[in-house]
Amino acid sequence: MTNELLINIAKKIRARIIETSHIAEAPHLGSCLSCVDILIALYWNVLRIDPGNCHSPERDRFILSKGHAAPALFQVLAERLFFDPKLLEYFGQDGSLFGEHPLAHGVDGVEAATGSLGHGLPIGVGLALGSRIRGINNGIYVLLSDGECNEGSVWEAAMFSAAQKLENLTVIIDFNKWQATGRSEEVMALSPLIDKWISFGWDAREVDGHDITAVTELLLLPKDDSKKPRVLIAHTVKGKGVSFMEDDNNWHYRIPTKQEVIAAKKELGLIKEDHAERVC
Repeated sequence: MTNELLINIAKKIRARIIETSHIAEAPHLGSCLSCVDILIALYWNVLRIDPGNCHSPERDRFILSKGHAAPALFQVLAERLFFDPKLLEYFGQDGSLFGEHPLAHGVDGVEAATGSLGHGLPIGVGLALGSRIRGINNGIYVLLSDGECNEGSVWEAAMFSAAQKLENLTVIIDFNKWQATGRSEEVMALSPLIDKWISFGWDAREVDGHDITAVTELLLLPKDDSKKPRVLIAHTVKGKGVSFMEDDNNWHYRIPTKQEVIAAKKELGLIKEDHAERVC
């Protein structure tokens, strides 16, 4: 699939995330939008997972450690037909399997319940070590938020991964520079983030997290003889794709109005000007 087609899919998914946030009154919109292009790169270009056989022991595993971005993951899984997209009409309703954070069981394609920040990487470490013990040649991918790098459990897992040479483990950090209450750098001194991961024994690289091609190329880059786990520090923009949401941390908790949904869709190129006026 061409990069242009993937960019159009990303726009469609962003629009659906925004609309779902409005309908279900679900927060964390900015955090969802910042990681869409990373998820597109993973699910269209990298992960070896068959939606029709998504429980195969040989499948690659993806852990959404930043569980508050579950609406983004759900829309990606729906687009890849892991389940009927119509099920997302019940997002956030009583009895639905689709909520603000992933559940452990029930949704094909979701590997673990996440949301307690800093827990996803330790889960990934266990999966990577388990695959080695069982002789399974698969990849384990974990998406972290930059705010999760505040957590001691992340760095304990990072040290263990390097010590065990878990070369089948890849971490992507959605480095959108914000946390719930402020700039990541102001809450906790993360810089220089890449040097920290290198010092912990990782193959660390930086990338534009909205460049699907660049993210894909680094994720598919062959591992060298060092057997180091790999981390991509993906520089992103919170609220990416909609100008009035970008880099505005109010959208960590704000819910878009109907008019803002329409404005966002128009900016994403999914509805025309005259149609937007009729809807309003």
